Amino acid sequence: MSQRSYNELWANTQADLSQLLEEEMPENPPKPEKDRVVFFQLLATRYVRYIQIFRRLEKVYDQLVHPQKRRVIRAILEPVMGRILELKNEMVENEFSEYHYMDDILHDLKLLPEHLDIPIPHYFMSEQGKEYLEQKSMMSEIFQTVVIENPIVEVTQKMGREEAIKIIQMAERARQGRLRARLNEESRDMNMMQKTKEQGSANPDLAAISIQKVRHQRCELASSTVSSFSCYQCDLKVWRGYIQRKRTKAAREAEMIFLGMVMDPRFQMPTPAETIALANEACTRIKQAEYEEDYQKSLVAITNQLRVSEGHYLRKTMEEQIRQWFIECRELTGSFPDYPDEEEGGSTLIFAESTPEQVLEELAAKEEEETGKKGKDAKDGKDKRKDEEEDAGLKLQPSAFLADLDLGCTTFVDFWQTRNESTNFNQRHEIELVKEEKRVEVEEEIRLKVDEQMRLVLEEWKQTIDKDKGGKAKGKKKGAKSGKKKKEKDLTADRTLESLCQELVQQGLLREAHPVKLQEYLGDFSYLGTTLRQNDIEPMPSLSDVRQVLSLYAVLPLGSQLVHEKAPLIKSLLLAGPAGVGKKMLVHAICQETGAFLFDLSPINTARKYPGKSGLAMMVHMVFKVARLMQPSVIWIGDAEKMFYKKVPKDEKELDPKRLKKDLPKSLKLIKAEDRVLVIGTTKAPVAADVKGFCKLFSRVLLIPRPDYGSRYILWKQLIEKHGGTITKALDLSSLAKISDGYTPGHMVHVLQNILTKSRIRQQVKKPLTTAEFITPLARIDPVFQAEEEALKNWYAKTPLGKKRIKAASGKEEPPKGGKKGKK
Repeated sequence: MSQRSYNELWANTQADLSQLLEEEMPENPPKPEKDRVVFFQLLATRYVRYIQIFRRLEKVYDQLVHPQKRRVIRAILEPVMGRILELKNEMVENEFSEYHYMDDILHDLKLLPEHLDIPIPHYFMSEQGKEYLEQKSMMSEIFQTVVIENPIVEVTQKMGREEAIKIIQMAERARQGRLRARLNEESRDMNMMQKTKEQGSANPDLAAISIQKVRHQRCELASSTVSSFSCYQCDLKVWRGYIQRKRTKAAREAEMIFLGMVMDPRFQMPTPAETIALANEACTRIKQAEYEEDYQKSLVAITNQLRVSEGHYLRKTMEEQIRQWFIECRELTGSFPDYPDEEEGGSTLIFAESTPEQVLEELAAKEEEETGKKGKDAKDGKDKRKDEEEDAGLKLQPSAFLADLDLGCTTFVDFWQTRNESTNFNQRHEIELVKEEKRVEVEEEIRLKVDEQMRLVLEEWKQTIDKDKGGKAKGKKKGAKSGKKKKEKDLTADRTLESLCQELVQQGLLREAHPVKLQEYLGDFSYLGTTLRQNDIEPMPSLSDVRQVLSLYAVLPLGSQLVHEKAPLIKSLLLAGPAGVGKKMLVHAICQETGAFLFDLSPINTARKYPGKSGLAMMVHMVFKVARLMQPSVIWIGDAEKMFYKKVPKDEKELDPKRLKKDLPKSLKLIKAEDRVLVIGTTKAPVAADVKGFCKLFSRVLLIPRPDYGSRYILWKQLIEKHGGTITKALDLSSLAKISDGYTPGHMVHVLQNILTKSRIRQQVKKPLTTAEFITPLARIDPVFQAEEEALKNWYAKTPLGKKRIKAASGKEEPPKGGKKGKK
């Protein structure tokens, strides 16, 4: 697409956003909705529409090269992300579930399931700050030079006598089998040698006679009485059969392609147009970097030019206006006024188009507001309670992003919608806009210096002119002393960040994330979620739903500082699911997508490190201090159930897995909205832990199930090709996905590693892969049985959100009051 096409896409997206904002901010506030289902449909529809706007804005921001336009788009893009998170939070509170199914809304809006995917903005990694890049280079050097001193302690269980006997028996049977196979091979070799000797002793004359007999038979066949016409008919029959079978095969394939049962071969490989488009996108990003560099140089040059050309004139004009204001105030009141503080705006109150009387009245009004604020708050509280009692029902909660979105739309309409860019074909920055922007900054910079100087001038005038009146000028009342909060003790105040990082890497607490992307976590869309819920059946989420929720809860807040500060704060997440569903992969993918540093506080990893209470406090302090200094950061707790064991197993008592149970929640409370730090726990056996402790530490609990049929089909196809396999008609993926019910992606990878060896990959040309080859390796692995999944469901029902969901399903919910979500 050209730059003109992206500009048109931006304009169309802004029109859709303006229409959505009109619905969000009507002149007359809408009445509260009493029906929870109707209210959820409203939330979900807006949520889907905001996602479409987000997808288009992200695409435009990624491919536009105009530096000033990109800044306007980013000022709109981040509030859109924040609004999506706000709507997601309201949907969770309304439906009491982390996963939502909107296939009916997609049908109404005529959208595809992939339109619900949350794109990861490219600028999360490409536009990192200078400080982050320095930290990244420092960490890469540390990872290359520092050697881990204390590797992860592996818990080994004592082997019983029966298990040892079984292992010895298996080894003995294997030894006997190998010996038997060797003897059979030697016997076959002896037989072959004997046959070769017998054939070698044959008379060569007999061999020549046999060859002559064969030639004589062929000659007799050629000179037989069979007519040439009958031979022709025979050959024609064979040829027609071959041609018809070929046509039938082609017709069958065309029919399957038409029905959508088989992918068209033309679309299996990227077309030349797609390849060219990808190359153009890469070239556009290079051009973006060039234009951005020119823009930054232009900012510095124009700022210096304005300081030189207009700075002296602005300074003189401001000083004259302020002196004139001093004189006019003295004539009105008989004394010189107090100079406004910087918190009140300084001389901006003076430069505003108002008389000296109005300026004094504004200052007096502000003081009255501060004194009478407490009484008004009490009255406002009573009025709010009355309004809440009158308006019972479900309302949208106040948004922290709608004002920013409205401002962004206004900026687009005022500056860019009707701007003539016929002379700016290359989409370079516009110098006049830069001058307007920098002129305001230069004026503010000069104003601050003028304020400092004029305060001194005012004090001199007061001392020289008003000294006969005596008395000191009335000072402003000091505000009430704010309650002092206890500051966190810095146990490592004398140490540098680099030394702390080196120690954490040596101890294995700071790790390098694996190079894996979130889009590699494959899964299909849930097509029957809404239908099942309408029939009072709670569906299990698909892997695609898990990927989408993690994009919202983890990737977007960690990638954007504005979104993390204003959106609903999520400090911690818990990923619960069977072994092999990809929990660890998701943690590493979050770090890769956002550039976050990975800290490992798993109970097994922290065992026998920093012993004692003081050592434990030092370890937790170091991890959270470095995580805040090097944000974005992810603190991973693998096997989180060990921290909250109901009863610690005997073989794990020496590791003391519960040592972080008390200190970790205390440190988590110190994380503020401006700290892009996320604690992620993973567990495969949450039933063994205390639910209360889990839910206190982790604010969000995500249940990750075994893959469904659609996800298994996609996984087998992608994983086979990734491991070097070739999918042919001999390999029935549908049957393979059906028989692998209960197996996780980890099981599938393990099976493929056993099947697709180097020799087997080379044999695929003559011997293609078949479904039967996968049955034996799958049979050797225990799948995730239905009972295990039901146990996870029952455990999740004990969490706070699970309890609310059960109450809502049973119809015990109270009617909503005061515009808040009612409890059932």
